[in-house]
Order: sequence, then C-alpha cells, then structure tokens
Amino acid sequence: MRNRNEDLKQMLESSKDSAKLDAMKRIVGMIAKGKNASELFPAVVKNVASKNIEIKKLVYVYLMRYAEEQQDLALLSISTFQRALKDPNQLIRASALRVLSSIRVPIIVPIMMLAIKEASSDLSPYVRKNAAHAIQKLYSLDPEQKEMLIEVIEKLLKDRSTLVAGSVVMAFEEVCPDRIDLIHKNYRKLCNLLVDVEEWGQVVIIHMLTRYARTQFLSPWKVDEVVDEYSESNFYESDEEQKEKDQKLKTIYTMDPDHRLLLRNTKPLLQSRNAAVVMAVAQLYWHLAPKSEAGIVSKSLVRLLRSNREVQYIVLQNIATMSIQRKGMFEPYLKSFYVRSTDPTMIKTLKLEIMTNLANEANISTLLREFQTYVKSQDKQFAAATIQAIGRCATNITEVTDTCLNGLVCLLSNRDEIVVAESVVVIKKLLQTQPAHHGEIIKHMAKLLDNITVPVARASILWLIGEYCERVPKIAPDVLRKTAKSFTNEDDLVKLQILNLGAKLYLTNSKQTKLLTQYVLNLGKYDQSYDIRDRTRFIRQLIVPNEKSGALSKYAKKIFLAQKPAPLLESPFKDRDHFQLGTLSHTLNSRATGYLELSDWPEVAPDPSVRNVDVAESAKEWTGIPGKPKKEKPTEKFYSESEEEEDDSASTSSSGSGSASESEKEDEDEGSTDESSGSSSPSEESTDSESDSKESAAKKRCRAVNESDSQDIKKKAEGISIKRSTSSSSDTEYTSSDECSSDSKSDSESGKSRNATSNKKEEKPAQDRKTPKTQDMFLLDLDDFCPVTTPVAVPTAAVLSPSLAADLEGLSLSSSSVIDVTMQVSVPTKTHELLHRMSGKGLAAHYHFSRQPGIFGDRMVPVQVTVTNTTDQKIENIHIGEKKLPPGMRMHEFNPIECLEPGGSITATMGIDFCDSTQTASFQLCTKDDHFSVNIQPPVGELLLPVTMSEKDFKKEQGMLTGMNETSTTIAVAPQNSTRLVIIERVVKAANLGVVPSGQDNIHRFAAKTMHSGSLMLVTVELKESSTAQLIINTEKTVIGSVLLRELKPVLSQG
Repeated sequence: MRNRNEDLKQMLESSKDSAKLDAMKRIVGMIAKGKNASELFPAVVKNVASKNIEIKKLVYVYLMRYAEEQQDLALLSISTFQRALKDPNQLIRASALRVLSSIRVPIIVPIMMLAIKEASSDLSPYVRKNAAHAIQKLYSLDPEQKEMLIEVIEKLLKDRSTLVAGSVVMAFEEVCPDRIDLIHKNYRKLCNLLVDVEEWGQVVIIHMLTRYARTQFLSPWKVDEVVDEYSESNFYESDEEQKEKDQKLKTIYTMDPDHRLLLRNTKPLLQSRNAAVVMAVAQLYWHLAPKSEAGIVSKSLVRLLRSNREVQYIVLQNIATMSIQRKGMFEPYLKSFYVRSTDPTMIKTLKLEIMTNLANEANISTLLREFQTYVKSQDKQFAAATIQAIGRCATNITEVTDTCLNGLVCLLSNRDEIVVAESVVVIKKLLQTQPAHHGEIIKHMAKLLDNITVPVARASILWLIGEYCERVPKIAPDVLRKTAKSFTNEDDLVKLQILNLGAKLYLTNSKQTKLLTQYVLNLGKYDQSYDIRDRTRFIRQLIVPNEKSGALSKYAKKIFLAQKPAPLLESPFKDRDHFQLGTLSHTLNSRATGYLELSDWPEVAPDPSVRNVDVAESAKEWTGIPGKPKKEKPTEKFYSESEEEEDDSASTSSSGSGSASESEKEDEDEGSTDESSGSSSPSEESTDSESDSKESAAKKRCRAVNESDSQDIKKKAEGISIKRSTSSSSDTEYTSSDECSSDSKSDSESGKSRNATSNKKEEKPAQDRKTPKTQDMFLLDLDDFCPVTTPVAVPTAAVLSPSLAADLEGLSLSSSSVIDVTMQVSVPTKTHELLHRMSGKGLAAHYHFSRQPGIFGDRMVPVQVTVTNTTDQKIENIHIGEKKLPPGMRMHEFNPIECLEPGGSITATMGIDFCDSTQTASFQLCTKDDHFSVNIQPPVGELLLPVTMSEKDFKKEQGMLTGMNETSTTIAVAPQNSTRLVIIERVVKAANLGVVPSGQDNIHRFAAKTMHSGSLMLVTVELKESSTAQLIINTEKTVIGSVLLRELKPVLSQG
C-alpha cells in the first residue's frame, strides 16, 4: 500500500496534467471504496491551484473528505480557496465554499461568514444551494453567528430557484426552526415550487410546512364532530329552522385557502418514486387534512410495501399507528398485509399488528383462518406473536372469544413448547376476563403441567390454579404436592408462583395443605435467590400467625385472594401517535435529539394577511433595475374561480403543463407586474434554467447554460443591435406566453387563439405584440432570453435570401420549422386506416401526419384525416363525438363536415397533443345517424419538431446528454444506403428531424425537440468500416429515445 502511495505522490508531483488527473482519479476511487488516503494530503493540496479544471474538481472532492482531519495543512491553502470563490466556473466556486466550510477551525469563522454572504448572492443557483449547506456547518461550529446566519437564510428563502429551496429550508430547520415569521411571505411560493424541488428537498419542505400549518390554520377535524351533532334533524322541524341550522354549520368552519393550497399541491407527490416523499405527504395529510380526505394516502402507502425491507418496516410502523385510530383507511387493502414466507420477522410481526388492528366482525373469520396458518410457521417468534394476536382479537370482538379460546386450548397439545407456552400465557389473560365459565380449561391446563417445561407457561398455569383454587378444590392440592417435589430444580419465576399457590391454598384449604405449604416455605428459606428468600419470609409472617405477626396477618386472605383486574390486551402502537408520523422519534417510540413537536391547532386563526406578498416590494426586490417603470396590476383573488371549480386530478397532469400553470400561480402570489410571463423570473438568476428541468419550454432550451456562457452573453449583449435584441426578445416572449396560455385556458379557447395568431403573425410586426419597448431593455433582462448559441427551430440560413431571412426574423420561432430544400426530402405520404368502409357502413377514413408545424399551437401534432363516402347516398354531419383520452392528452377537433356527397372525399385537419407518448388517442367519429369508435396512434417520429443548429452547438448539447440519456446500437448498412442523401432521406422520412450540417462525411447528425415538452432529441449516424454504422440517440426522454432507436434501425439496415 505504501509503495502504491509513493507512486501516486510521484504522479501528483509530475509536470504533466494527464498524470496528475490519473492520480487524482485513483485517489478518489480509493476514497469511494472506503480506503484511507489521508497520508496523501500534502501531495494533493499542492495541486489546489492547478489550472486544469478537472484536476481542481477532484482535488476539492478530496479536500472535502479530509479537510477536517488535516486542518493545519488545509489552512495553508485557504487563500487559494478564497480566490476560487471568484472563479468563473460555478462548480469551482461551489466546491471552494464546500471545502472552506469543511475546515472546522474557529479562527476562519469570519472568512466563512463572508464567503457564505457572497455566495448567497451568486448568479448560479448551484452556488447558492451550497451557501445554504454551508450555513448549517458554520452554525454547528459557532452558534454565536446565529443572527447573521438568519439574515442570509431570510435572503435565500426569497430565492425562486427550485434548486435552492430544499437546502435553505433545511438550514432554516437547523438554525432557527422557531422563526415562523420568516416563512409567512414565502409560504405560497414554497407550496407552488414544491412539485419541482428535488426529492430530498421536498421531504424537508413538507415536514416544515406541516409544523407551520399546525400553528397558522384552524383544525379541520372539528367539522366532522359538528356534522355529527347536526345530522339528526327533528321530524317536525320547519324549513326556517333547518336553514338556520345549515347556516350555523357553514359558519363554524371554512378552510383557509392557503391550507387548501398546501393540501392540493402536495397531493401529486403521492405518485413520487421516492418512498420518503410519499411518507412525508402521508404524514402531512394525517396531521393536517380533514378526516374525510386523509384516506387518499392509504393506496400510496400500500404501494410502498413493494419496496425493500427497510422501507417496508418504516411504512408498516406508520400504518400500524394510523390503523388504530382510523381503521376504515386501510380495510380495503387488508390482503396487502397478509404475510409472505419470504418476509423477515420484523415485517411479519408488523403486518400481524396491522391485521389485528383492522379486525372486525366482518373480516375476523378470514383473519382467523390466516392466523391458523401462521401458528404453524417455522419462525417461532412470529408464531408466538400470532397467538398474542389471536388473544387480542378474542378480547376486542366478543363474538369470537369462545372460538379463539377453544382454538388456543387445541394449541396446548402442540409439539412445539414455545407455541404451547405462549398459548398458556394468552389463555391466562383471557380467562381473567370471564373465569366463572372455564373450570374445565383450568383442569386441562393442570394436566399439561407435567409436560410443559417453559418457565413462563408453568408459572402462568400455577397462577391460574392458585387464583381460582376454589373452582378446582381437588386438583389444586395435588398440583402443589407435585411442584413441591421439583421445587429446587425450578426456575425462579416458577418458584415464586409455587410459594403463592401454597399461600393461597393454606388460606382456603389449610386442612389438606398446611404441611405442604410449610415444607415449601422451608425450602424457600434456604434458596440461593434473594427474591425467593424475601418472598418466603414475607409469606410466612403474613399467613402463619404468631406473637410477632403484625396487624396485616388478619387481612391475609383479602391480600392474596383479592379480585384482580383483567389485563388489557392493547397494541404497542397505541401511544405512539403523540409523535409526528415518519420521524425517528415515532420509529423509536422515544424522543430523539432535535425532534420538533407538532403544536396543537390554534383556537383562533392567526391573521392570514401575513402571507400576502406586497406587490411593490417583490417587484423592487427581484428586478434589480431601479429605473424600470412597472404597471400596477389590479388585486386578484388568490384562487381564480376556474381554479376552484377545477378537479383535484388536474394537478397530476403532465409535468410540462403542470409547471407552467404553477409558475403562473406563483407570479400572481408574488405580485409580479410584468405583462409577459417570460420576464417574471428574477433578473439575478440568469442560470436558473440549468437546474429547473420542468420550467416552460422556452426556458428548457436554455437549461445547459453554464457560468462562462452567461459571461459571453453579457459581452455580446452590450454590442448587440437594437433590432436584433427586439426581435429575439419578442420571439422568446411570444413562445413563452403562447405556452402559458395553452396551459391556463381550455382546449377550445387555446385552439382558437393560436389559429388567430398564426393567421395574423405575418401581417403584424413582432415589436407591436408586447408592451416592453426597445429602449426599456436592460442588460439584466437577458435572464429569460435564450442565449445566441441555443438551438432554435429556424430555417437554415444557407438556403434563404438575406431579405427573406430578415422577414422571417420577427416571426414566431415555433412555426418556422422548414426542412432544407436542397436535400430533396419529402413529407411522408404513408397513410393509416382510421375507419374501414365495412365497419363504417360505407364511410371510410384514413389519416396521415402532415408535419405542418404551429397550426394548432406548439404542442399539437397535426393530423390530416381524409373521409370518403363509398355509398350511393349522401352522409350528413360528420364530426368528432365522445373522446376517451389518457390523462393530460388533448385534442383539437376538425370542423364538422355538413354533407359528403356519394363517392365524394374531403380532407380535414385536426390536432392532438400526445404528451410525448405513443399512447392511443381514442374517440368517436360520428355521422348524423351513427357513431364509430376509432383510434389514432402516432409513430414516435411524428412526436418531434425539427430544429437546426450548428455542429458546435450539437456537440455541446450532446455532451450534456450522456450516460443514462444516451442510447446506441450498431447496425449493418446496405451499400446502397451509405450515401449522404439516402441516409438523410430515409431518416427524415421515418422521423420528423432537422438536418444538422456536419464537417465529416461519415457522420450525419439530426436534431429535433419533442412537441409537448420541448426536450432535445439528437440523432447521430456514424458510418464505420465493413458496412456497419453506429446509431446514437441523446435525449432526456429516454423512453422515446429507445423507441426511436428501434424504429430507425430497420430503416437504415434494409436494402
């Protein structure tokens, strides 16, 4: 190992960057495997100032791991970290801050504080996120910095980036969880951002908002009690009285709109793939939702039972607590809790616990059959737990008490001692509840005493015989005689019960048992155990009167034979509900360090206006442009009427439309006054699009902009012409507002508006379309514009005259997707049958994909439907009837065809938003007299919109879509298919892709974006030797990418 480390040291001191990079990779690999690489610290820290960014990144990764152990050496390079905080690369800035906050030396606290303050104002959301992480580290190092850190937290809480939200809330929870006032103004924004925050951030935010809601809103649970109170109406009650009662019911409880916002925005997260997120939402609904609504979480929790055993354990614990109070939530899923043979014991016992909680008169017979199987299990601990469960069912449901008792008595003849012992213990508890009827069972158990060896079982039988010795007067003395013989060999637990039995029999039947009891007391007097000797002395003084006996001996019979209360067989989870569900404290059933109590609901609702965001304040805070005039927006209700009427299920629609509508809501909340939806995001966050993958499609194209790019954009912006800036701004605003309108309006309205726009756009100049004038455009407004290098769907400049290019410059970008005419590419003429003439009673219909962009808006795939009348009579009123579309899918119908003459044929165009999936759109094609069910299923190639870009941009985008986002295959290409024109023709015919110019003859590149979400789809065909080619597809939409790969493969390989 030491020799190997010497090699690594030499490589790190090498003058070649390649050797250093190789050494650092190996060192980081060692750390990942858990090996100690601390002795290399001096050699690694020398490279902290390396010019090579890759080396620098790895050095910082190493330093983060060992800076705390080697603080003195780390301090030597602190000036380098401070310089790195100004580095143009955001990753270096963030890494430097992480290393700095890992050096836990009090002397550098002021430097850390300054670094955190600067990083919290950084343009990159990634750096701001790391600033939030550093806050917690600094607070643990020096709690005296709390006030200054709270100022930074307050600033970061106002951040609109989804990347920052989770981290800053975590810092808030660590540093100042009691400062609820910091959350008021950010509450609605956090609720709206929640869907787009990363998973672990969602968990933290949900837990924090649960605590917040319990202090700010009234209890929704009171309404259930009130409804019960008023549900019984008097038969002779007048209408006026009934109205008064209804009015009183209404005024008693109205849910705060902000309370409803939280419930509505967390509901979609029940579909999350992360079990912790689902669990967090479940506990939120449990603690905050009206009891009638809490049931929706049960299905999601049951889904988590398919996860690994650790997740199952936590989820089952929480379900066990829930099922005690609200059985109805989980009764429909009873079979999901049946035990599997592969389950570990901890899971089995929890499932058993839940089944016992859910037991009622209706399902008890099924459960008892299930329990009978479990008793035979090889897992003895689980079998014992099952017997206890049977006992609990017997006490809770009186109808089956006798059945359970008889079943347990049958188990007494089981060969397994543990089963018998547990049965005895449970029978003892059951007999205590109604002993009068069970003399026979006690006799049966007395006979078993010779065969049972488990101490607890023997002790239980002896206790029962002693307690009810008057019911078995002949057997009890004989049992004492037998146990007196074996007294010295018995367990301490059994000896104590033999002494008790002797004492009870001495008091009730002294004629037969006096000598036996004295014999047992003498044996106990000299026993090795202190407890036995003490008990013996105590009993002798109490039951055998002599001169020294005190007053207690008179009451010996009352003391020993007093009526004992029957034991309560309760769930061990009964008292856990005072801990918040999903927390470590709930799991351990004891308060863990750092646990924050959920407060009780307030009696009177606090002022809801504290959550209102001041319009002027938010505008001033986020624009950063003091001189820019703003128009005042009329005050609106927080929820529009259409939103209130909207069904909750709308929130689980496709991610693209969801995030757009959420951003609109957020803009209303924050009081943003910009008319264009595109410019509503904060000016200082020009790189927010890197992290927020679910932003609107216009921002999505910009998501890969790194720090150096933004610097270039600023430089270019300074020298850019007024005309160019105006056209680019209006274009971007047009597309983003178009997308926003398509989300917020109904399908038909958006369809109309888009048609109107597409008809007028050539007549109307782009500058007049939006309010912002050219002179109002400041440099900082560029945060919402796509950078110059971003690929956009525009025609290739090479085949357009300069004047035509200038004319096209002001048009909407989304509708100008033109394929290079020099390539001799044609739109595919392949038609698909929609309705056969036999099925359609003479009406035949075919459809094909016309690839005419922008007819019904950016997201709609245009489909041309040709209907033909093959009958000899005219067909009237051909139209689209009932639609059965998957969630999120939308359809723009063609206008009804009033009359189709015999032998006539008409082509109509419709639009379908397939939501980037090849799911079938099912609908009815109707005539005046009939309706026929038809389907349209798109090939994956028709879900794309071609884009053109330079080769450099293509490679840059491709570099960002590697790993999981890349699929490739090798195919055999026929010789006649290997020419450039043939490849382009075949590929473009199969899929709606734009051709990207390539500098190499053997590499052909194509680019498109998906219709719905605007995700890039990059296709590369690289010809190799020996008639083979590599087909590579890079895209975020991995499913569409793999389907497209499958469809393009035969296109290129066939002859």
